Amino acid sequence: MVYLRFIAVLGVMLMPVYAHATTQDDSYIAGYAAGVLKHDLKLDIPSLMVRDGVITLPAGSLEADDRAKAVQLLAEIPGVNAVKVSDASSQQTVDDASKSAQIAGDGTVSSTESIILPTGLLPKGHLFKPLLADPRWAHFSASYRNYLSNNFDGRNIGSVSFGETIPFYRSNFGKSTVQWEAGLQAGVFSDFNLDASSSDLVNTDFIASVYSSIRAGQFSAFGRIYHQSSHLGDEFLLRKVNTKFERVNLSYEGADLRLSYEFPYGVRVYGGGGGLFHREPSALKIWSTQYGVEFRSPWRFDFASIRPIMAVDIKNFDENNWNTDVSARAGVEFDNLQVLGRKLQLLTEYFNGFSPSGQFYKDKVEYIGVGAHFYF
Repeated sequence: MVYLRFIAVLGVMLMPVYAHATTQDDSYIAGYAAGVLKHDLKLDIPSLMVRDGVITLPAGSLEADDRAKAVQLLAEIPGVNAVKVSDASSQQTVDDASKSAQIAGDGTVSSTESIILPTGLLPKGHLFKPLLADPRWAHFSASYRNYLSNNFDGRNIGSVSFGETIPFYRSNFGKSTVQWEAGLQAGVFSDFNLDASSSDLVNTDFIASVYSSIRAGQFSAFGRIYHQSSHLGDEFLLRKVNTKFERVNLSYEGADLRLSYEFPYGVRVYGGGGGLFHREPSALKIWSTQYGVEFRSPWRFDFASIRPIMAVDIKNFDENNWNTDVSARAGVEFDNLQVLGRKLQLLTEYFNGFSPSGQFYKDKVEYIGVGAHFYF
């Protein structure tokens, strides 16, 4: 108890220090950026707005070539997380920023802005944002789930995931502001039966892929070639040894593509599909679709530096006769815990459909839960 109190007090003490450091860094970046534009491009834009390492460039009065050069120069400045290109004039940008200072630099943009990320090897950020409600999007998480219907092993399940999407290289297409990146995405997803005396491991899915994504303004796309395999826990198998349960040697490779468009005020829609080109068992059907909608609030509650978020993800698999699997999540994201691009989210969740846990893909389940999700 004393240790927890110490951590809480330390966190409260460090929050203003972190906020002060962020303000100082933003002021430094703003001055640095204005100097770079003045020196390299002879552009006099002293009123650049910077928040959380994101520069807003008022590009309404710039020629196309100057805009592209300015974006590239600003994105290469140390400490810059992204560059927002606004079609407004310099003074309009200042006025808009003063009216909406609560909007954080997380990529939520208005209809007249596009966001440009740093380029090069191992760059910051992602061109294609994570899918918040996708049960198999690689990230770090820990969730408690209560199954409302009979499921594969108990009603109280603990689920964890470990993984991330890592861009290896990012660049622009020529002198345009359209960007592409390539990298790796990998994740491990495990379920534990909390009703068992030793919280037995039930199922683990391994997913690894190479991917490429592009971004042009509010449009983005994400394509990958991936491998997935599924494995049962030893304790689970020992408890099922005298039953009719049959293990499936589930392993397959596939490719999929998702397209995304971000509307003003944090609304995003996406959709796509994919297929399997190597599968075991060989009777697995090939095709699937995925689509959904998300809301990342551009407004945050400053008293706690949190913003509401919610998302619905829908999948249909030919294997399950195109029945609908619905995953919904809603909760808050903590801005003050965002360091080096990391974000912590606390979300409630609901799922109804065929189980996303690989070994039980033929089982219809329904659950509610709550979890913590951590993104880099």
